[in-house]
Amino acid sequence: MKNIILGVTGSIAAYKAADISNILTKNRYNVDVIMTKSAREFITPLTFQSLTKNKVYIDMFEEITPSEIKHISLAKKADLCLIAPASANIIGKLANGIADDMLSTVVMAMNKVPVFICPAMNTNMYINPIVQRNIKTLSDLGYNFVEPKESVLACGDLGKGALADVDVIIKTIENHFINTNA
Repeated sequence: MKNIILGVTGSIAAYKAADISNILTKNRYNVDVIMTKSAREFITPLTFQSLTKNKVYIDMFEEITPSEIKHISLAKKADLCLIAPASANIIGKLANGIADDMLSTVVMAMNKVPVFICPAMNTNMYINPIVQRNIKTLSDLGYNFVEPKESVLACGDLGKGALADVDVIIKTIENHFINTNA
């Protein structure tokens, strides 16, 4: 069974991460969810725990097993990391080597694990030159991106920035495992 870390960040699209975790679990992946503080403003950890049957990780200083450093053990266990939705904040942290919460710390501890990032934010945020620079930096470092789609966004704006469709994200992950024979 493949182990997937699902990072959920603060975006109205966080509710779609529940569908992603549910489908991946039903497709026989083990899914460990890590939520940022902002993500918990949109959806609760209990939702993911119920769908994945796994503990949801939110606090990097909560060490459940004293002999285990959880952010390191999660990174070592992972076959793939999926961040969906990925806010401008997490993209900026990763591009600049900032590891100050459970999700960013786990991702920083993954050196050979493929990371797939699914941006979701307002169009003006997405096209901001700083965000685009951060995306390019991460792409140049080997991080993978699932492009957001153009849609009417939660704020009412029309433009690129909506989380890619759940089926597109799932297909991307499954194709990765097929193509790498992993």
